[in-house]
Amino acid sequence: QVQLVESGGGLVQAGGSLRLSCAASGRTFSSYIMGWFRQAPEKEREFVAAISRGGVTAYADSVKGRFTISRDNAKSSVYLQMNSLKPEDTAVYYCAATLNVGSGRSQDEYEYWGQGTQVTVSS
Repeated sequence: QVQLVESGGGLVQAGGSLRLSCAASGRTFSSYIMGWFRQAPEKEREFVAAISRGGVTAYADSVKGRFTISRDNAKSSVYLQMNSLKPEDTAVYYCAATLNVGSGRSQDEYEYWGQGTQVTVSS
């Protein structure tokens, strides 16, 4: 089992940047596919980005070119660098982990979840 703790959320003006971190504990971090999801008020949780064991990345179209996912296996951490933030990026952001090999885009693939961190982008 793995425990995930997100940090780095906050309030930022449109056009600004934030860097989210997710620290993992438990089994070997490098074995996990890692993902970021978000849930805005009154909306379903949606895929944001994922990174494979080997560092291959995938992004939602809505964040491509603005967000970057990365991982540091030595620190058992995954990051989400968010640039050019927009008000529509406002949501609770969740870190997730899975040993299952799939597209990485479906929340159903993920076994472990963090508690979430709030990101608010003001206009």
